[in-house]
Amino acid sequence: LGLAVPIVHVVAARRLFEAGLLTKDGSAIERLSQIDTIVFDKTGTLTTGHPVLESQGVLSPEVRSIVRALAQTSRHPLSVSLAHAMGDVSPVADITDIAEEPGAGVSARIESVTYRLGRRSWVCGSDLGPDNGSGTEVVLGQDGVELATFKFTDSYRDDAHRTVAALKRDGFEVLIVSGDRTQAVAQAAKDLDVDQFHANCLPQRKVEILEQLAREGHVVLMVGDGLNDAPSLAAAHVSMAPSSAADIGRQAADMVFTRTSLLSVREAIATARKADRLVRQNIGAAIAYNGIAVPIAVLGFVTPLVAALAMSLSSIIVVANAMRLSRGPDSAADRSKDLLPLEAETV
Repeated sequence: LGLAVPIVHVVAARRLFEAGLLTKDGSAIERLSQIDTIVFDKTGTLTTGHPVLESQGVLSPEVRSIVRALAQTSRHPLSVSLAHAMGDVSPVADITDIAEEPGAGVSARIESVTYRLGRRSWVCGSDLGPDNGSGTEVVLGQDGVELATFKFTDSYRDDAHRTVAALKRDGFEVLIVSGDRTQAVAQAAKDLDVDQFHANCLPQRKVEILEQLAREGHVVLMVGDGLNDAPSLAAAHVSMAPSSAADIGRQAADMVFTRTSLLSVREAIATARKADRLVRQNIGAAIAYNGIAVPIAVLGFVTPLVAALAMSLSSIIVVANAMRLSRGPDSAADRSKDLLPLEAETV
């Protein structure tokens, strides 16, 4: 009984590590086996997190310097890309009161003037603006007045389409919950064939969506990477983040996957489900063993040698059953072929 659960979790953690996933504790594996709904963030999770600046208009050297000064204070993928795109510009000398608002952007005072770089509604006080299509946008504003708009495009992670399709085929409900503009999130949902999505979500709104799903009886896996995902990662039944996530995101997540492909998410679910079955088998075997052996021992029919052999044999059976979890497809051919439904894959 003492070995039934931990030995399976140890083998499962090793299996997940080989699949490119780092697990904090065994309870995460147990909780992962119970999920029926998967919520994905968009930027940096479904996408690579390396957005490319597509358009910026004509900018003066002064504006470029201000943009770079604000952007380089944040680790958000859009900020990193924007700071790099501004190139070599004259540094801003007098910049103070730098602050980053999760899910909104970065603000600072430069020569007694307040500048904001981030979400349009936060920078300008309104979502109304020019129709920039389905790309992600970042706005620079001075005291609430728009100075420049930057549009980004980002490519999807390897196998993102296959992973979402396979998860839906397995019976999971898949949602996208993102802080990006409605057009950008709607286009991602269309590209990935996701029926439900929520856009313009601040961190608290993401938590509210997860809480609503929980009230409806769903058991949710949250997959996200950004600073604004940390509260929702902590609020979900179980959570996962890529290794490229912000430090606070990795700390809040129960699991971290190190590969670029989202197939790690599905491999983790398959492993967790098989681990759950093996735990139940081990507990059943341990109870059956004790139910048979203890009455025989109480009646005096067991010698010390027989008891020692029986005890060792029972432990070996439990460990050997747990080791079945270590078997799985590892070849490149196995990884590249279309995945079977989880029920067939984990038998």
